[in-house]
Amino acid sequence: MAHRTFAIGDIHGDLVHLEALLSILPQVDEADTFVFLGDYLDRGPDSAGVVAKLRALPKQIPAKVVCLRGSHEDAWLRVLREGYPQFVLPMANGCLATARSFTKGPVPKEGELGDKQELLSMCQGSFFPADVVAWVEGLPLYYEDEHAIYVHAGLPKRGDRWLHPSELDDPEPILWQRSEEFFRSYEGKRVVFGHTIVEELPQELSLYSPGDSTDLFVGESAIGVDTRCGHGGFLTAIELPGLVVYESRMALVVP
Repeated sequence: MAHRTFAIGDIHGDLVHLEALLSILPQVDEADTFVFLGDYLDRGPDSAGVVAKLRALPKQIPAKVVCLRGSHEDAWLRVLREGYPQFVLPMANGCLATARSFTKGPVPKEGELGDKQELLSMCQGSFFPADVVAWVEGLPLYYEDEHAIYVHAGLPKRGDRWLHPSELDDPEPILWQRSEEFFRSYEGKRVVFGHTIVEELPQELSLYSPGDSTDLFVGESAIGVDTRCGHGGFLTAIELPGLVVYESRMALVVP
């Protein structure tokens, strides 16, 4: 089937799962598109490797490759512009792992904070190479084709109407929101999103593997594909329009 779109969830620094997922996707051609939904950085051990892989991918496959900005990329841009210690310092955000991956330091141990110099570098974002910063700055906020609208976090509502991303003056909602109303009640052109892990979505409404909280969420008009890659889960892609699901754990099963 030509003109397929493969929407791929949050990677969070896990190059192993990214490469595993790519290895099980079907052969593609110039009519196909890969859409990565953001959050390439933090938590996992190799954010630098993930970024390098994504930047090289357009030369490695014939399909179109679209990498959207996620909330973690947006947060690092804020770090670089004005500082954002509220994002950098909480260990749960996994920023030390990102810094170490770019400086070729050891993978942080659980609970490790980093030394004073590392903390300063993280608070300034100074460990990022200039070309990586330029790449992150150029990431689009959304993508749309005949199959769906693709955003990192979802769509906001104004009054009784869901807004298209092109209508927004401030992109924060499509990067950061976690809206229970969107997850449960959105109706309109299909939206594929990441950002909110599937365990926090209303899995009882999912048309795919209902009752299994680790599987992606497929609602009537919204599909959530953040299956915790980089922090204890795996990476998921969904092929549109066929709704075929691919999971990195399929390729990583030990016989």
